Amino acid sequence: MAQTPLTESWHDFGFMVSQARGHRSVDQGVASGAVLIPAGSVVAKTAAGKFVPLAPAASDGTQNAIGIIGMTTDTTLADKKAPFVVRDAEVNASELIWPASITGPQTTAALAQLAALGIIAR
Repeated sequence: MAQTPLTESWHDFGFMVSQARGHRSVDQGVASGAVLIPAGSVVAKTAAGKFVPLAPAASDGTQNAIGIIGMTTDTTLADKKAPFVVRDAEVNASELIWPASITGPQTTAALAQLAALGIIAR
């Protein structure tokens, strides 16, 4: 008898290794972009201050990594509040979610931007 394999999706904050004391590592913000943003996605900020998935080829500021979304958030119909890791944390590098088209140098640059915020990928 064949058994159906179990496919498990990302867990909220499952990418976190450690964080600063209290709630210092995480801020609430507005997720945007008319997409489903999975937990662990590296994000950027728009000029309006909303968090969107990182767009490394952009030139409007959304090419700059500013944090990681903590919970899977569906913004397909409307912007939503969500928690974001924005400072002083260790994360599992293998569990971060990157844009499909990101290159090696762009990933390196984004990891350096996160490190400058104290978000260290291990």
